Amino acid sequence: MSPLVGFTLQERHFARGVEALQWALAEIEASGIDFVSVLDHLTFWDGAGFDGLANAAAVAAAHPRIPISITVLVLPVRHPVIVARQVSSISMLAPERLTLGVGVGGEDRHEIEAAGIDPSTRGTRMNESLSVLRALLDVGEVTFAGEHFDLRSVRVRPVPTSRIPILIGGRSDAALRRTARLGDGWLALACSPERFAAATVAIQVEAELHGRGDIRFDHGLVVWCGYSDRASGPSPLAEEMESLYKIPFERFAKYCFEGSPGEVAKRLAQYAGAGCGRFSIIPVGDSLEDEIKCVSETGHELRRLVQDSCSPRDT
Repeated sequence: MSPLVGFTLQERHFARGVEALQWALAEIEASGIDFVSVLDHLTFWDGAGFDGLANAAAVAAAHPRIPISITVLVLPVRHPVIVARQVSSISMLAPERLTLGVGVGGEDRHEIEAAGIDPSTRGTRMNESLSVLRALLDVGEVTFAGEHFDLRSVRVRPVPTSRIPILIGGRSDAALRRTARLGDGWLALACSPERFAAATVAIQVEAELHGRGDIRFDHGLVVWCGYSDRASGPSPLAEEMESLYKIPFERFAKYCFEGSPGEVAKRLAQYAGAGCGRFSIIPVGDSLEDEIKCVSETGHELRRLVQDSCSPRDT
């Protein structure tokens, strides 16, 4: 199966205004990119953030066809009933176009505390929220008694006209178990191809233990890619990542890919061979136009490499 390749819009892209967003989405669709993804953080390190649900709604309203992926919503800082209402509303603008990625949040524990949540409860909140969210999005009603949520005959309607896939983001073993029990797929970040392959096997084994062995999981990778032609000095990719994450780029370097679209595609092909079916590329280039062009070329070359690897060889 040919992998899906998506373009991740960052806050700097939305800051260009509505008309610029409409132009970018039209260009992304015309270039053959499969979907758009949006990021999410409440208040990351120095206050940076992206409202994934608001930005997904903006994309849904700005373009009538392009699929949208939220990668990934920090779910434990939100009440699942509120998220269900927001997702239901977005799905009315974008029927059959929405994929919801969710995660427990990154290394910045203060982001969780800022929402009034004890960071040590993220895992249990996540599990309970997923159970509530899945029920509300699938049938529009839930009764649930847990450690963090006590809900009785809560209804959120209309129910989306098509099932909204929920992908679980995270690098931990707990995220893999959560995917197997409650998710429709796994979204990896900062992960080697070997780790990716092992993780998909672990998810399948765990899913079989919980009676979900027949699920066709949709596994993906969120990946930063640098396409700048800058000849000297720090790369724009390194500068942008250090500005967001507040740690040296060397911590990420082996999981981020810089170079031509063809060179990036060769690296991503290793993940496709390990079971990755969707790539949410976070591009850093010399301009938005250049970023769209490079992600498009990466996608075309990646599909060619995957097709070639699946073609029968002459003997």
